[in-house]
Amino acid sequence: MSLIRLENVTKKYEDTLIFRDIYFKLGKGERIGLIGRNGAGKSTVFKLILGKEEASSGKVEVDPKVKVSYFSQFSELSGSKSVQQELEQCYEHIWVIERELKAVEEKLGQAADDSEMNALLERQAELFEQMELEGGWNVPVEIDTVLTKLGFDDHSRHQPIDELSGGWRNRAALAKMLIELPDVVLLDEPTNYLDMEGMVWLEQWLHRYNGAMILVSHDRQFIDRVVTKTIEIENYHFQEYDGNYSDYIQKKKFRKKALDRQFEWEEELLIMEAEAIDNRSQRKSSKDRLSRKLADMKKSVAPNPVNVLITDIYQNLRFPDNLCQVDGISKQYGDRKIVKQVSFDIQKEDRIAIVGPNGSGKSTLIKMLTGLEQPDSGKVRWEKGVSFAHFNQMWEELDLKDTVSHAVNIFGLGQDAPRKKVNKFLSMLQFSDNDLYKVIGNLSGGQQARVALAKCLLSGAAVIILDEPTNHLDLTSIQVMEQALIHFPGAVVTVSHDRFFIEKVASKKLTFEPDGSISTQNL
Repeated sequence: MSLIRLENVTKKYEDTLIFRDIYFKLGKGERIGLIGRNGAGKSTVFKLILGKEEASSGKVEVDPKVKVSYFSQFSELSGSKSVQQELEQCYEHIWVIERELKAVEEKLGQAADDSEMNALLERQAELFEQMELEGGWNVPVEIDTVLTKLGFDDHSRHQPIDELSGGWRNRAALAKMLIELPDVVLLDEPTNYLDMEGMVWLEQWLHRYNGAMILVSHDRQFIDRVVTKTIEIENYHFQEYDGNYSDYIQKKKFRKKALDRQFEWEEELLIMEAEAIDNRSQRKSSKDRLSRKLADMKKSVAPNPVNVLITDIYQNLRFPDNLCQVDGISKQYGDRKIVKQVSFDIQKEDRIAIVGPNGSGKSTLIKMLTGLEQPDSGKVRWEKGVSFAHFNQMWEELDLKDTVSHAVNIFGLGQDAPRKKVNKFLSMLQFSDNDLYKVIGNLSGGQQARVALAKCLLSGAAVIILDEPTNHLDLTSIQVMEQALIHFPGAVVTVSHDRFFIEKVASKKLTFEPDGSISTQNL
């Protein structure tokens, strides 16, 4: 029996088609990864299931007996309660049993006769059995485990939620959803604010979870480890692939080859048919119609090709071997030492990934590298003439009144490269021809992130510095970024929890230890 069912569903926003005539069902225990470019409709699918939006046509059915919980990267809790109290509230039925047990225990010491004593003992036994069945004895451990694995220390778990940052409130919402144990979980970018330990624990939790799941995520390794079926929203339709992300990559390659062969034969037949028409005017008219038909065919059946970055835009870049030297820098906030005696250098072609638990000092190190903060001791020495491009700072400093194309074409390598080449680069980052002339202030957060990324990659700086860049990008944009970073002739320094991204790009890993020092590992 299907828990959730979409039958012949079409969704439009005014004249913009999101998807058409899709059919989908979610069965008990299924683990589905939903992928597609930004704007393909992944979040819209969740809104339809949750009843927040209605389909333009078709039916969306959710079993009324099924409890569905939704987690989004924007699912922030609010209020004066602490996250500890929010989670404890989920177990009110357990506390009711506990309170009655305590009352029974008090009455047992005051029982007037054997009859009352026996009745109290019998009720106590019933309550003990209920606690056992409900797993009530383990509740404090369950709450502590969830909060610990999601990074909450003793202080943050007892802070009022309104005093927490957006990222921590987001994590509190995830903790509450995990504690509630719904029948179906809809997860929209659940790993965005988790460190590696938190992601590994969430993977393990999902493996133990008996319910069904639909996951939207840019984290390919996470998708790989938790889903059993991958659905891609492509050309307004759902294309299903059995298996995880690795299986999807292999099966899509074979599907693309089959479609290419199919299209090649159909194209050949259409051309032969056009050539068979003798009358010149008829031939011209027919060719026009056939050209339109070919274009429609390509749009409807040909999958989006895997974007391969044209790296000749970097061919004239030249950098010195030594770019930056970090000598024994330390940083302390109050009594807490965040960074302790950290030393390393940045050489041309280095690909450095900075990793460690949340709050360990990674972003602080980036701020000291870029001069946004000064170390308490030690020094960061950039070689003369060496510049860096900081993705997060570039995003903050975007001119919201400028257009996408103009902002990128008047900056860095964009100034000397042919406009056609720069715009092609932007098209690889999922900007359509119409998008190029949109005002940046009217773009979504993800689109603005891609503008900042384009400026960063085309800056011409010797070092590109990125703090969690994959949090804001779709899979295609991440793949383009990876290709650019791999072929970039300078150095890359990145903070990331995306294991697939690190394995693909990094050549050196700096890991924060609990005392604020770092260990270095060549990959």
